[in-house]
Amino acid sequence: MPLTRSFRETVQARARRDVKFRQALLGEAMQALLDGNLEEGRAALRSCINATIGFEKLGTALGRSPKSLMRMFGPSGNPTAENLLAVISLLQAETGVRLQVRAVADAA
Repeated sequence: MPLTRSFRETVQARARRDVKFRQALLGEAMQALLDGNLEEGRAALRSCINATIGFEKLGTALGRSPKSLMRMFGPSGNPTAENLLAVISLLQAETGVRLQVRAVADAA
């Protein structure tokens, strides 16, 4: 049976209506980056961007080419701290999710 909506449209619809889903998308990306898993973190941020603001709108807001941003968060991308933090800040504002970092003692 064929799907009536694409996976991307389904994820976008859920991200629009479910704040916990948006929190999870951003949280997954941030945790991967903090854990040093940069490839996974970039991929998760790319998914979050696609599910929420989209690269066109992100590029306009940041004054950057959408294609440049897509490469930046691609498998071999290497965003500068300035670009990464600008994207995270914009995603927080766009999604209504505010990230907080807290120290947690290691279980070991």
